Amino acid sequence: MIHDFKESLARSHDAEDLPIWEHVYKTAFPGMIEMVSYRSDGFWQREGVDRGVLLETTKQILIDEKVRYRNSSTGKVYDDILLEYWSSFEHKTKGWVCKNLRCDYIAYLIAPLGICYMLPTIQLQNSWSKYGEEWKKDYFNPKAKNKGYTTYSVAVPANVVFKALGQELRINFNPFEN
Repeated sequence: MIHDFKESLARSHDAEDLPIWEHVYKTAFPGMIEMVSYRSDGFWQREGVDRGVLLETTKQILIDEKVRYRNSSTGKVYDDILLEYWSSFEHKTKGWVCKNLRCDYIAYLIAPLGICYMLPTIQLQNSWSKYGEEWKKDYFNPKAKNKGYTTYSVAVPANVVFKALGQELRINFNPFEN
């Protein structure tokens, strides 16, 4: 099956207007006062940002949104997190799990399960640098054939991703006393 980037992009843009986003962001960021879309082609899109969430404190949180639906061919609902490591293998364009992104979070929404994982970008990418090769060996590596290029991803169970994220949120050091 050949994927069409324009069709995928159109589906992504359709997902932008899902009413669930406001619920997700108000739940994740209780001080939210506004959401701003950055989906039109331009600076923010090239930096990996789909949306900005403005908080009462004037802090803006930048988010890359991913929506995963039921497999249209098989009807399967996936509960893993599909981490894209090559956006284009042929052009050596890194995928979102390992390229430089300006977003603070990746909002990974699995529509048929009613869950959105808020993945902190820096910690996710640090986890990938530590465990990516292991994950590629241990888990399913689907390839998406597109017109002129191939995208590579690995389907990692959510609990494995969150265990790695948790390790990134704890910093060990040599103990000392004052």
